Amino acid sequence: MYVFENPVLQRELLVNLRTARAFWLLALYQLLLAVVVLVAWPSEERLDLTGNPQSARKLVDLFFLGQYVIASLMAPSFAAGAISGEKERRTYEMLLASPLRPGAIVLGKMVAALTHIGMLILASLPIIVLCLPLGGISVYEVVAAYVGLIVSVVLFGAIGIAASSYFKRTSASLAVSYLVVLSLVLVGVLFWKSLESDAELRLKLALLVIPAYGLTAMLLLCGNAAARMLYPPDMGSEGKEVVDLDKEAEQAVGLVIQRDQFPDRLFAPPKKQQLMADGVNPVYDKEIHSEIFSQGTLMLRLVIQISMLLAIPLMAWLLFAQPYRCAWYVVYVLVFNILIGPVFLAGSMTGERERETLDLLLTTAITPWQILWGKLVVGFRVSAVLTSFLLWPLLLGGLMVSDFWSNWLALCLLFAIVVMTCVTNSVVAMFCSVFARKTSISLMSTYSILLVIYAAPVALTLLFQILDFQESTVAWAQWLGIASPFNAAFAMPLDAQLTTEKTLPANVGNLALVVGYFVASVVANVLLMLGIVWRLAARVRFGD
Repeated sequence: MYVFENPVLQRELLVNLRTARAFWLLALYQLLLAVVVLVAWPSEERLDLTGNPQSARKLVDLFFLGQYVIASLMAPSFAAGAISGEKERRTYEMLLASPLRPGAIVLGKMVAALTHIGMLILASLPIIVLCLPLGGISVYEVVAAYVGLIVSVVLFGAIGIAASSYFKRTSASLAVSYLVVLSLVLVGVLFWKSLESDAELRLKLALLVIPAYGLTAMLLLCGNAAARMLYPPDMGSEGKEVVDLDKEAEQAVGLVIQRDQFPDRLFAPPKKQQLMADGVNPVYDKEIHSEIFSQGTLMLRLVIQISMLLAIPLMAWLLFAQPYRCAWYVVYVLVFNILIGPVFLAGSMTGERERETLDLLLTTAITPWQILWGKLVVGFRVSAVLTSFLLWPLLLGGLMVSDFWSNWLALCLLFAIVVMTCVTNSVVAMFCSVFARKTSISLMSTYSILLVIYAAPVALTLLFQILDFQESTVAWAQWLGIASPFNAAFAMPLDAQLTTEKTLPANVGNLALVVGYFVASVVANVLLMLGIVWRLAARVRFGD
């Protein structure tokens, strides 16, 4: 019932593994890893295996950390819609009424969601074996890295399953899952890098301590998800949970959103007490008052609390203790907006299609431009306000740390980079929502596009620096990522007091990269918005 005769597991495996996406993802993943190893392979005819080459160790570390980050991005995307997807397809009540035990349902969903990622990880094993002759790392470290990687993937999947049981929409569960996973990824990367000089201790922790804690947390999360299915909350029609905002606020622990007070009014305006005034955009009025908060405020409260919990130690470390690392704090803010910003706009138009209201919207007297800015402004407003909570530490650091007083122009540009990134993320999410058929596809397309534009050039630059490529090649890789805010943040010109540390990237002080980022972002946003308006003006149903 739980494994061999589990119909949920069998159905999910058939659906997930027989798609063309599964084949192309595996092929692309293998090709990418093979290209990295091929580029890093030494050109000498003979290899000296008696030494301990640091470049080989750095390559293997980058290989594992890259897989770790990729797994952290993929695991929630597969698992966060396991239960919420049943609610969106209106089959949740049928699943609850089946003779299957809740534990069997949760186990089947999680195993099916993580099987594809497990195949990707195991498929990379032959490639990493090819790196062993380069030296710098032992077989035991490879085994420990793979054990830690598999345990992390299982834990990330359990987090996605647990979040999926609490939310009705996949986008909300995906956002919360990514925030929780982000904190674990930071801890994992710091753990692996801090114990780089003590391989024996890292080996013991990876093989004994991490699996014990990870599997225990997985059992607790899956048990909680099964308990919610055993005793489900009040259900309305079509399996929709009944959400009472007043009751939810009374039972909430920690942060409570009060829509009539500042700053909550910025993203949660008070409930309407009168009819809509003449001349108001009905799309904007409807979205800002009902659409975002129709499922309750649990997701918003978790997003604010988790992000601030991470921001406090990062602020103390990156802005006050080591101010020359201020760009890394900006990277955290940017990553937060990349994860959260698309959630509020990736379903702006696909949601209308899924609710079968798109035809009505497109045949009304509302112009395409009104539809565009009504939905775009609301989504941008919420994501920008949530992101602004994380900018207060940067402002405090600029006022309280004397090293920043002579770098006020650089701080202003860092703020501008965050604002421009918020705009770009919102426009890309809106563009994907206009051209996609489902919200899940739109959201994953948005994340994929942003990952390629923002992170791929940075990873390529880092790889070239580790392999000691020529400076011209490294500079070319940096200019390839002209649209990446990460490159722009690290290229910020700072005075000598903040640039004397050797840990800073090589492109510090490249003001041309910063200017090029703003120019490229403005051009890209204009082109994307023209495409959105053209698509809406065509008055054509998506998918026809």
